[in-house]
Amino acid sequence: MSGALNVELDLRMAGGRDRLTAGRAFQVSVAEGYQRWAPTYDDAPNPLLAREERYLLPLLSGLADKSVIDVGCGTGRWLEKLTGRGCTRAVGIDRSGAMLRVAGTKSAISGRLGEADCESLPFSNAAFDLAICSFALGHIGDLVSVARELARVTKTGADVFVSDLHPDAYARGWRVGFRDGSTAVQIEMRSRPVKDIVQTFCANGFECRTDVSLRLGEPERPLFVQAGKSDSFADACQLPAVLVCQFRRQAEARL
Repeated sequence: MSGALNVELDLRMAGGRDRLTAGRAFQVSVAEGYQRWAPTYDDAPNPLLAREERYLLPLLSGLADKSVIDVGCGTGRWLEKLTGRGCTRAVGIDRSGAMLRVAGTKSAISGRLGEADCESLPFSNAAFDLAICSFALGHIGDLVSVARELARVTKTGADVFVSDLHPDAYARGWRVGFRDGSTAVQIEMRSRPVKDIVQTFCANGFECRTDVSLRLGEPERPLFVQAGKSDSFADACQLPAVLVCQFRRQAEARL
């Protein structure tokens, strides 16, 4: 079973000190975690994804004539948004067959999905004008290979947006996880310093246009209320929650 490349953060873990999760969650591999999580993956309110979308959506315009790849598409969250904005040439790949089966039930993106490893993308050189890799880096072992593959499949001048759980939040105990019945489950992940991510992409065909540390804000409060965690909201807003980097493909020889 292949490991999935999409990440959603369990709202229960946002404070990093929840008695149900702190040091007591059952940890599973990426492959097993997303196999178990897939049927309910889209159900829970998620303030981190909401914060990421609030930042990225205004930057994603004029997509009608662009070809876009979503690396680690999971259940197709970004693909749905891109096609809803008129992008007719958007595709998504993920390693989790279970997650892709959920994505495949969504009519707007059915037929745009493929099961593949992000370290070996099944596309030709310079195929895409834009790439998104959303909440996937924590599940990727070989970041250099991913950066090189994204450089290979994107055109000169293409933008690549990469987001993930912020390393400061990880250091405070935030984790990727969900509840499977009465069991709190954490999915294996790793966190990298921002400078390591930026340096890796810049050494493999990109320049960094910006790296932004996003904190939760008032627009995310209703999601905490919906989840019954309104008492955690103020603390969750105190540190960077989401890292978003914008890279641009440079014109040097392809790697």
